[in-house]
Amino acid sequence: MKAELLYGRGKLIVEVPDHTVILEPLDQRGLDDEKTAVQQALRAPIGAKPLRESVKPGDKVAIVISDITRPTPNHKLVPWLLEELKHVPDEQFVIINGTGTHRDQTREELVAMLGREVVERIRVINHHCHEAEELVRVGESAFGCGVWLNKEYVEADFRIVTGFIEPHFFAGFSGGPKGIMPGIAGIETIETFHNAKMIGDPLATWGNMQGNPLQQMAAEVNRMCPPHFLLNVTLNKEKAITRVFAGELFAAHAEGCAFVKEHTMIAVPERFDVVITSNSGYPLDQNLYQAVKGMSAAHQIVKRGGTIICAAECSDGIPAHGHYAEILRMRQTPQDILALIQEPTFRKFDQWQVQKQAVIQVWADIMVYSSLSHKEIAEAMLIPVDRIENSLEQLKSKYGPRMSVALMPLGPLTIPYVKGEAEAKSHV
Repeated sequence: MKAELLYGRGKLIVEVPDHTVILEPLDQRGLDDEKTAVQQALRAPIGAKPLRESVKPGDKVAIVISDITRPTPNHKLVPWLLEELKHVPDEQFVIINGTGTHRDQTREELVAMLGREVVERIRVINHHCHEAEELVRVGESAFGCGVWLNKEYVEADFRIVTGFIEPHFFAGFSGGPKGIMPGIAGIETIETFHNAKMIGDPLATWGNMQGNPLQQMAAEVNRMCPPHFLLNVTLNKEKAITRVFAGELFAAHAEGCAFVKEHTMIAVPERFDVVITSNSGYPLDQNLYQAVKGMSAAHQIVKRGGTIICAAECSDGIPAHGHYAEILRMRQTPQDILALIQEPTFRKFDQWQVQKQAVIQVWADIMVYSSLSHKEIAEAMLIPVDRIENSLEQLKSKYGPRMSVALMPLGPLTIPYVKGEAEAKSHV
């Protein structure tokens, strides 16, 4: 039968065995009037006063947005926020692009993310985690590091964070406090947040907020210099807004996570020989670094010794920035990579993504269908795929003609789990 995977800015059609199990979230219809829904949420927020009443005309207002690797519809949300706060002069605003450790966005990319009018009216800056003069220390974390945040955010009179909520492979869910930590944190703080112990904690996993050390640290950091208002949304596979959550950071985010969990949790009776996954298309599949999320989603339900086939366009390459590719070249096997990262003296940003990838590779083979060259994929210790159908045919010789196959069209927008497995108990 034919099936679709989100891929790049479109869809990839693949021929899969008729007995393939398709796993995707319950379809959520987009809101009929997104703007009205957002306005209503801003005027009747969760656990907070209406936004307009909370901000004085003379306030300096910082709006933190997620960067280009996230599909947050800031071209809608930010103009609607500015309209709600029209009593505040344009020059009193700063929009901070929460890049974390990612690269700067170009002006053209910022225009695509926010709309030309916003970029021309309002000052927009990229966050730089390595630039000490752009950071302020706001405290000391119980997790063993100084807490550094973007200076313009800290010094603002009123702080707003936007984002969208989806399942996350080690933070449980995205959105909420993650917009600040790691979105606009300093590199020292981010490296602790993503160190080998934190990432390797069994509670740092899809859909789990309870006892998750990453959520605990994110909450701690946010309390040191909290955003005064949260605006988060949920999206469907067409990237339309399905629900709006606004108000006090933790209360609004908790409601959003509960909503997402309700329709993204999918139980299966047993693991599969082969799991085919997307990385939910653009913008999340724009590089191989981000594609680890799709691999991790598939890891939840593939058999030990099984095979994951990940379709991710990778239009932005490996990527070129950061140390992801460099770390992968430091050792010859995933087992040796894990041993390296777990050495107490090893500390290099992007190690968290390599660690997650290596854990999956120790468990199962990973094949990648993308626009990358075979050489680039092989250097990441992954198996290049020219045509998914051909790979499926070849895998029959390993698993037999009735090999079990699952397909995840939306990739990491789904949280699959094996019913009854001990590692899934934190999810249900």
